[in-house]
Amino acid sequence: MLEQLFPSPIAVVERYDDDEPVELFPEEEAQLGNAVPKRRFEFGTVRACAREAMRALDVAPAAILPGPKREPLWPDGVVGSLTHCAGYRAAALARTSDFETIGIDAEPHLPAPDGVLGAIAIPAELGRMADLKAEDPKICWDRLLFSAKETTYKAWFPVTRRWLGFEDADITLGPDGTFHSRILLPDSPITGFDGRWLVQGDLLVTAIAVPARG
Repeated sequence: MLEQLFPSPIAVVERYDDDEPVELFPEEEAQLGNAVPKRRFEFGTVRACAREAMRALDVAPAAILPGPKREPLWPDGVVGSLTHCAGYRAAALARTSDFETIGIDAEPHLPAPDGVLGAIAIPAELGRMADLKAEDPKICWDRLLFSAKETTYKAWFPVTRRWLGFEDADITLGPDGTFHSRILLPDSPITGFDGRWLVQGDLLVTAIAVPARG
């Protein structure tokens, strides 16, 4: 799915199950502790995706540990993003010479649970939701908005090293498979991101990729 949203210099690897056993680095195993099997499976499979993407970039496979905000820590010269949800795991990686930052998120294509839209959406986004639903009622726009917010944060944090709340981004979803995230923080070094989205079967994905400057 994500390969349809990204240009070719970005290495994308996806899995739809956890059937293949994954050998983790010792430091990754230490992160899991007494995690339940579901957590171990998704943790391992998404890292297998990332290491396959590393090989596609001619980067030696390495441990992928979480940073202070649970962000994945990549080898020098690499940027990337991970995502997993029921029935889907994916990694998207690129060299820093080609891209400054990448963000991805996957969600089940189902309506968001009660209360989620009110918790994540600002008034401007809520005002646009009715028009989107009228234009294409088959799309779960509330879940798509949540995914775009998650992807925005994943693209934002590696560049700024700052927190970004749901209320700090105004996301305009386009029915054409695009979206724009306008950053609302007054002192932000980034004004916004352009992203893309795709719904396929019972899954939806959102993606942002910012080319390297210069």
